Amino acid sequence: MALRGTNQEFGRPYNRRIVLESIRLHGPLARGDIARRVGLTVQTVSTIVRELEEQGYILSVREEPKGRGLPPATLRINPEGGYAVGIHVTPLGINAALINLRGDVIDSSHREAPNATPDLAFDLIGQMVPDLTRLRPGGRVLGIGMALPGPFGVESMSFVGPTTMAGWKDVALRERLAATTGLPAFFETDMAAAAMGERLYGLGAAYADYYYLYFGVGLGGVMVHDGTALRGAWGNAGEIGHIPAVPGGEPCPCGNSGCLERYLSLEALRRWNGSEADWVKEISPIFHSAIATIENLFDPETVILGGLASTELLERLAATAADGLRNSVSARTDRTSPRVVVASGGQHAVLRGAAALAVSGVLSPRFGQIFTADRDRGRDPLNGREIAA
Repeated sequence: MALRGTNQEFGRPYNRRIVLESIRLHGPLARGDIARRVGLTVQTVSTIVRELEEQGYILSVREEPKGRGLPPATLRINPEGGYAVGIHVTPLGINAALINLRGDVIDSSHREAPNATPDLAFDLIGQMVPDLTRLRPGGRVLGIGMALPGPFGVESMSFVGPTTMAGWKDVALRERLAATTGLPAFFETDMAAAAMGERLYGLGAAYADYYYLYFGVGLGGVMVHDGTALRGAWGNAGEIGHIPAVPGGEPCPCGNSGCLERYLSLEALRRWNGSEADWVKEISPIFHSAIATIENLFDPETVILGGLASTELLERLAATAADGLRNSVSARTDRTSPRVVVASGGQHAVLRGAAALAVSGVLSPRFGQIFTADRDRGRDPLNGREIAA
């Protein structure tokens, strides 16, 4: 999805944001390349770039000349120009990381907290975040993003059962997170955060259209199209784990029976009486059916396996797909990539995605409601200064 400039009333701060976002996603770029990408004049882009350099968000680098004339300066994100905190709350515990603008994990921490109550979880987060941010004293922390299992706002399914955060119904997540940390706060499902992390910092960067199959305590997935996660009308698209897959199968806390995640998830593996290798062999027909369903529904370039599962487990599952997948619209003779691949972002993908959510929430034009709110307050969240009339 192309980011374009605007001539609307609050265009100046908006245009700064899309220039920064373009550099963050596609840098290093010359000023002329940015202007073509976002539909602004080179003069406008140059003015914006000068401001962003002064604010420390970007760096200008000029290569050594290889012939006559000077090569144009290219612009790239300044990794230390800002930081964000990523939080992942799971039924097993809480993970947190401090991440720079380039997506590097400065440090991470974990607290064991099985089935933590909201009060305990936010108390732990309140302890973890200062420990991380003091690693970069004086550093600009843009915000905090939290990922946790979904779905959200579904009476019979949200925060119900062992694969969700039971007891978290009606918690004001954004408000509690902001009050606990003093940072601009955002939240998302863990599967969407992981898909975002993989798009920005993993294999997802190589594909325009892919499906991210998230193996957590439960099972979820997100279709990423043109770099954007498809979220659905209420933000709950991707709850593939609650597709009834086995007629008359095991009861699921959601109220149905035979749901996919009752057989294909870390919680299902935990209940298995046998080795991991035997479990993979047992559930591979269900896994193959799930892949064929995903392919026929979304026609992705590939299905990326990721989440909380170990790389070894994901590779075992991918290996069963090498020659055992069912026919689908993805069984093409002109394929250039496997139908199933293992994510390269690792288990930090959720934390990186959660942190990126916070960065985007402050800097990205896709979060227009934030810009409107800050416009109403008369301040620009990019640098904290008053917006000129």
